[in-house]
Amino acid sequence: MDAIDNEQVNLLLNDVLETHGYDFLAYSPASIKRRITRLFALDNFVSFAEFRYTVRTDKQYFKRFLEEITVNVTEMFRDPGFYKALRNEVLPNLGTYPFIRIWVAGCSTGEEAYSLAIVLKELNLLSKSLIYATDINPSVLEKAKKGMFPLNYLKGYSENYRQSGGAKDFTTYYTANYSLAKFDEGLSSKMIFSTHNLVSDHSFNEFQLIMCRNVLIYFDKDLQHKVFNLFDNSLENLGYLALGSKESLDFWPRAKEYKRVKTEKIWRKL
Repeated sequence: MDAIDNEQVNLLLNDVLETHGYDFLAYSPASIKRRITRLFALDNFVSFAEFRYTVRTDKQYFKRFLEEITVNVTEMFRDPGFYKALRNEVLPNLGTYPFIRIWVAGCSTGEEAYSLAIVLKELNLLSKSLIYATDINPSVLEKAKKGMFPLNYLKGYSENYRQSGGAKDFTTYYTANYSLAKFDEGLSSKMIFSTHNLVSDHSFNEFQLIMCRNVLIYFDKDLQHKVFNLFDNSLENLGYLALGSKESLDFWPRAKEYKRVKTEKIWRKL
């Protein structure tokens, strides 16, 4: 069977935009082609035409398509140095505000939102904070709302937490439930989960902190700049923008309006 070519990828992505309203056309071509090709092979389609027809017409299958095409690699306290900088440099500054609004964009299954809530709780700031956790994919948001993560991941999460400056016993934040860890509902009570498409949706609030980590690496330059403009419109003056370890504001035309916070990928709007 021949590999899927670029023209077929574009046909499929145009179908997805026209039929379902999701725009993947400006995603990194190599990355999206690789994921589409993998799914096509995985599900044993006889032909590309059959694959295309199924994506267009079968709503249940489109949910699967969305889960496979959007990348949901995440963990709690990922890059502990980043969370240490939030704990020591960023959140104490925001603690002077009467209320703190935070947007975790591309939140996936919610590990970053829960990590952030734990740090806020330890700084006595959670009670006056609200975390808006958004993702393009409704299925991962359903998982995020439950606040349940595989128990076998918790050893790694606990070590990340410790390296990020956490000093408590990490087990106080969850109860073990068979093979799952259920996180304290006091954390999720300060979160609002909703679908949001960074490509096509608009700003929906003003925030003091926006976190969007390891999402933009899958976008081309133009789309990255479009998303930076969206974040800029959503961020208060002196608010913070936090990106993933391989992402940068540096090539965005308005980068001069932001100042980097020490060594982490965090910038403050001037």
